[in-house]
Amino acid sequence: MPGSPFFVELRAMLGFAGRFLREGFRPRYEWLELVNQCYIIGYRSLPLVGITSFIMGLVLTLRLRPTMVQFGATSWIPVMVGLTIIQELGPIITGLMVAGKVGSSIGAELGSMRVSEQIDAMEVSGTNPFKYLVVSRILAATLMVPILTLLADAVGLGACYLGINLQGVTSVALFANNILGRLTFGQVLPAVAKTFFFGFAIGLIGCYKGYNAAKGTEGVGVAANSAVVLSSLMIFLLDLVAVGVSTAFGFI
Repeated sequence: MPGSPFFVELRAMLGFAGRFLREGFRPRYEWLELVNQCYIIGYRSLPLVGITSFIMGLVLTLRLRPTMVQFGATSWIPVMVGLTIIQELGPIITGLMVAGKVGSSIGAELGSMRVSEQIDAMEVSGTNPFKYLVVSRILAATLMVPILTLLADAVGLGACYLGINLQGVTSVALFANNILGRLTFGQVLPAVAKTFFFGFAIGLIGCYKGYNAAKGTEGVGVAANSAVVLSSLMIFLLDLVAVGVSTAFGFI
């Protein structure tokens, strides 16, 4: 039903995104706040993303090896693990980790500012809180998630190399040639492109939930929790769309 809470929420979120597009590229630009948010979202999320990617790359390699040994195809382990990490595992793991850490942080931070009426005070004083608080965070998330994904891919591939060498000896050159020799630009481009949408979704949903948080301390918790849940769900939906588009255009 058009009047159901789902459609009301969807319409409000689309209006929030439209306001971001109107104000995001209109002066005055909050460059210092953007750099600060890039540091918070990118640099401070790097240890979590790196550790998770390393563990997943190592586990995937160790779990795949017995199966590949049975088929006499151990030389294909770097290719299979590399493609899995670059095309799916790296972007998804990075998106989920950032959604959990950054999405909840943004929702709680803006929610507490809304509850304590700091945002209202900024509006009364003539400051544009939307541009300072929302635009900078959405842009920072959009820029940082792809960079974190590339770093996560590198860490995951390094873990794969370590896992292979636990039960054998493989040179770095041979390992790299096995992966890069079978990797095409059409396989890498969609994997990187969708991470921009992951970052945008995380920033948009976190800011929307926090900026429109209900009054009271309970509203802050609800904003943080719903930001994580909805961001995680949106990442999977966007990934599904990306796979469908990539398949349709022959990138896979």
